Amino acid sequence: MTILFKNIKELIQVRTEQISFVSGKKMQELPTIKNAYLLIKNGLISDFGAMDECPNLKVDEIIDATGKMILPSWCDSHTHIVYAGNREGEFVDRINGMSYEEIANRGGGILNSAKKLQETSEDNLYEQSKVRLEEVIMLGTGAVEIKSGYGLAVDAELKMLRVIKRLKENYPIEIKATFLGAHAVPKEYKKNKQRYLDILVDEIMPKIASENLAEYVDVFCETGYFSVSDTDFILKAGKKHGLIPKIHVNQFTAIGGVQIGVKHNALSVDHLEEMRDEDIATLQNTKTMPVALPSCSYFLSIPYTPARKMIDAGLPLALATDYNPGSTPSGNMNFVVSTACIKMKMTPEEAINAATINGAYAMGLEKKTGSITVGKQANLILTKNINSYGFLPYSFGSNQLEKVYLKGKEVNFNREL
Repeated sequence: MTILFKNIKELIQVRTEQISFVSGKKMQELPTIKNAYLLIKNGLISDFGAMDECPNLKVDEIIDATGKMILPSWCDSHTHIVYAGNREGEFVDRINGMSYEEIANRGGGILNSAKKLQETSEDNLYEQSKVRLEEVIMLGTGAVEIKSGYGLAVDAELKMLRVIKRLKENYPIEIKATFLGAHAVPKEYKKNKQRYLDILVDEIMPKIASENLAEYVDVFCETGYFSVSDTDFILKAGKKHGLIPKIHVNQFTAIGGVQIGVKHNALSVDHLEEMRDEDIATLQNTKTMPVALPSCSYFLSIPYTPARKMIDAGLPLALATDYNPGSTPSGNMNFVVSTACIKMKMTPEEAINAATINGAYAMGLEKKTGSITVGKQANLILTKNINSYGFLPYSFGSNQLEKVYLKGKEVNFNREL
C-alpha cells in the first residue's frame, strides 16, 4: 500500500539523519519543508521533499493536503490510563480546600483507585481502558507508555499489566508497559513497608519477566511514599529482571530522586515540578530524559516544571500527559503542548520537539517514531487548514487535527483498524 500526500503546506519535524533527542538551544530548531510531499509505503515513511521535486509515481492513494500541515504524531511517555472508575469526588474535595496530600491521608488518592481496580475484572478493566486509548489516538497520540500502579497487590498489578499487553496486541499504536508497583504503600503494609517492597521484588517481578509483561520499572520517589533508599532497592531489583529504570521524582519535594535516577541510568525522570540547581546539574550531559507533565500542574494547581531554566542550562525536555484518574484525568497532548507554551514559556518549536522526538526517546522508540524520517513508522497528524504550526498551541481550546494515521492507515474507530 502506497500513499502520496501532495501539496502539504508545511511538513514538520523532518530529520534526514537519525537523532536520539534534542537538547538546549537545539530544541528551538524544528526543521520543516514548505509546499511538500510525503510518500508512505507499507506503513513506513519512504520519501519526502519539496513539491517541485515530487516524483511521478503510481501509488494506491493520493491525498491533497493543500492548506494543511503534517507532523509526526504525539509521543506520550507517561500515562496511567489503565484504571477503574474515576475520582471526581476528590476533584470537588480539592475545590473545597483539601490538598492532594490530605485526600491521600484519609484513604483517597492512589489507594482509592487501587481499591476500585482490585474489585474490577480484567475484562471490565480492558473495556474501560480501551475507550481511553482510542480517545488519545484520535487526539493525535501515536505512541504511549502505560504504567501499572493502581493494583498494589500481586494479582491486581499483574491484571493491569495483562490489560496493557492486550491493548498492545489489539491496537496499532506503539505501547510501552511500565511496572509501577511502588506507587503507594498499601494500608496493610504502612507499618512494614519493606515487606511490601519484598513482595514487589520477589513475587511480582519474576512473573513480569516470565510473561514479558513490562519493559520498564518505575517508583514514586516522594516524601510520604518511597524514599531514595527504597527507590534504589526497587531499581536494582528491576534491572536484575531486565526492567529499565524510570522514576517519578520532585513532584512535591526534592529529596534526591534525580540523583538516584541518574545513578541507575534511568531512561527518564518525570514530573520535576520542584527542581533545585543541583538537580539540573546532575542531569547535564547524561542520557536521562527529563519529562514534564504540565497538565498535572494545571489540574492540581502546583508549580510547573521550570522548563526555561532547564533548557537554558542545556538540558533536553520531553512532554507527557500523566493521564490518570486523580491528578490528570486527560490524555490530550494538544493541551499539554499548549500549556507548555502558555505556562512554561516554551516556544512552539521547543514544545513540538518535546512532544515528538524527545517523547519517543523517553520510551525507547526514537528509532521507530517521533520524526518525519525515512524508515520510521508513518504515525502522522494531518491538521486542518491553519496559518502556521504556532496555531496548534495558540488555539488551546480547539481541535485543529483533521486526521490521524498510524502505520500509514487512517484511524477510524467506526470501522476495523
